[in-house]
Amino acid sequence: MRFRIRPIARLRGEAEVPGDKSVSHRAALLGALAEGVSEVQGYLEAEDCLRTIAAVQALGAEVTRKGPGHYRIAGGGLRGLSEPADVIDCGNSGTSVRLLAGVLAAQPFCTILTGDASLRRRPMGRIAEPLRAMGATITGRADGTRLPLAIRGVAPTKAIQYATPVASAQVKSAILLAGLAADGPVTVTEPAPSRDHSERMLRRFGARLVSDDCVVTLTPGPLRATTVVVPGDISSAAFLLVAGAVVADARVTLHRVGVNPTRTGVLDVLEAMGARIETAQAADEGEPTASLTVTSSALRAATIGGALLIPRLIDEVPVLAVAAAVASGVTVVRDARELRVKESDRIATLARELGRMGAAVEERPDGMAITGGRRLHGAAVSSGGDHRVAMALTVAGLVAEGETVVDDVACVATSFPTFADLINTLAGAPAITVEP
Repeated sequence: MRFRIRPIARLRGEAEVPGDKSVSHRAALLGALAEGVSEVQGYLEAEDCLRTIAAVQALGAEVTRKGPGHYRIAGGGLRGLSEPADVIDCGNSGTSVRLLAGVLAAQPFCTILTGDASLRRRPMGRIAEPLRAMGATITGRADGTRLPLAIRGVAPTKAIQYATPVASAQVKSAILLAGLAADGPVTVTEPAPSRDHSERMLRRFGARLVSDDCVVTLTPGPLRATTVVVPGDISSAAFLLVAGAVVADARVTLHRVGVNPTRTGVLDVLEAMGARIETAQAADEGEPTASLTVTSSALRAATIGGALLIPRLIDEVPVLAVAAAVASGVTVVRDARELRVKESDRIATLARELGRMGAAVEERPDGMAITGGRRLHGAAVSSGGDHRVAMALTVAGLVAEGETVVDDVACVATSFPTFADLINTLAGAPAITVEP
């Protein structure tokens, strides 16, 4: 599948982006582990999150779809899951496999997790090490650091005090999920704060949890069913925010966007680059939300790096690279080596593909230097099977001279299946044509 993109001069209107991917995954997993019936509204019905729904069903949880994004999950408690009859396929979803590993580490049966070719290349050693220390048996390719993984859990798991080598919400979450059934309190210490969606969600489900900056301690105990309203995903909103900043005549308002402080690094950077973004605070139902309005802006270069910033925007770097290619000056991205082990090597892929569109991108071991101000030109480019790269290249195509064709875009369905339709609606014309 490919996107054929023509440049546009106008982008206007109001919209809502799909539900937050990180929050959706966690709502499904905790709903399956809770006692009673949970209601989840705004669930992201994209491939990655539907993999998590399928996984909890395979583990014995009863899930009923009541309407678009509205799910009823009947949990059986921390001991209520059962051994699946088949391998659980997580597709392209790293969050699914890593968080499931934490859940399964505390289940006294064997489960095999696998994924697509991209996910089977991604490192799993970071979760395997602490989960083994908690008593789980984990085997698989590359000494149990690559999928497929076979996980034999144990009940109870062993209490642990674990210092993660990098700030990683997925590693932290896996340990906390395994710790729900531990024989004592579980503590995770990180070198810098990472996303705190798990902590917020665990509290909503009644877990006893204390967090202070980079340290979180969970006291084991049961979860109780609750209602979860999933906010719009700021990672998806980022593509429209950058598009609104770089298209010549633009004013776009996005409603109910999640603005969890551990995720709003993209807003900080765009504002530092001169983007005009108005924020109107909305509800806070465990996760704060806001309406964000972006208008056309003259962007300037910025430095994107540091242990306190990079974890807050790691998924938004691909589209920020597009903003940097349009901005005046040299933007430097550093301390982002984690981009090398995402759905693709995002540093190498962005440098190569944006380079084909005329951008000056210098690849560095932990990031890149982007000399902006050059006029981008249409080109034939490829996402490499990476949904965020696919959408970033599409945004670049909206302001390039001539036609851009982005190949390998079926992956967009993993996080933002309505992306092309929404851009076309805001453009008021078919800016993106989807081709098989």
